[in-house]
Amino acid sequence: MNWQIDSAHSDITFSVRHMMISKVRGRFTDFSGTVNFDEDTPTNTSVHVEIDAASIDTQEEDRDNHLRSADFLDAESYPKLIFVGKEVKQTSDNEGKLIGDLTVRGVTKEVVLDVEYAGQAKSPWGTYSAGFYGTTEINRKDFGLTWNQTLETGGILVGDKIKIEIDLEIVKQTQEEAETAAA
Repeated sequence: MNWQIDSAHSDITFSVRHMMISKVRGRFTDFSGTVNFDEDTPTNTSVHVEIDAASIDTQEEDRDNHLRSADFLDAESYPKLIFVGKEVKQTSDNEGKLIGDLTVRGVTKEVVLDVEYAGQAKSPWGTYSAGFYGTTEINRKDFGLTWNQTLETGGILVGDKIKIEIDLEIVKQTQEEAETAAA
C-alpha cells in the first residue's frame, strides 16, 4: 500500500563534530517521499525520499549558506539529496535494517539505516498513520564533501562522521489518492 510522508510530523536531523570538541546539529526542513509499506510482509517495503538541499537549517544563517555552497552540498548544482531503499531486513517484530542508495552531490553510496517501527494509529479525521525511527552514520568524504580547516591547536574544524536521525510519520493513501499520484 502506498503511503506519503507527512513532513509536518516528521524530522530529518543530523549532527557532526565541530572543532573536535562539540557537535553541530541541524535538520532539513523540506522533504517529501513515498513509502510502499507492506504491512503483512515488511521486507517487501520500498522507500523513495527527496530532500531539498537548500532547506538545511543549523540555526546559524552564515553556516547554512556555507553548507549550501560548493564547499559542501552545492545546492545550486545538486538541489536534491535522494534516498532509494533497496532492501529491508527484519531483525525483530518491530526492528530492521533498511538498505538503500543515498545520493548527495551526484555521488551515490549504499547506506544502512537501523529502523524501529513504532506502530500505527487512526487520526480523528479517519486517516491511518504509521511511525518509524531510523539512524545511520555516514562519512561525508564518501560523498565528496571534503572541505575543512586545520585548527591552530591541532585537529580539524569539521568532523568526517555525520550521524543522521529520522523520525518519520507516513499516511496511508486511499485508492483514489494512490491512482492520482501515479498519473
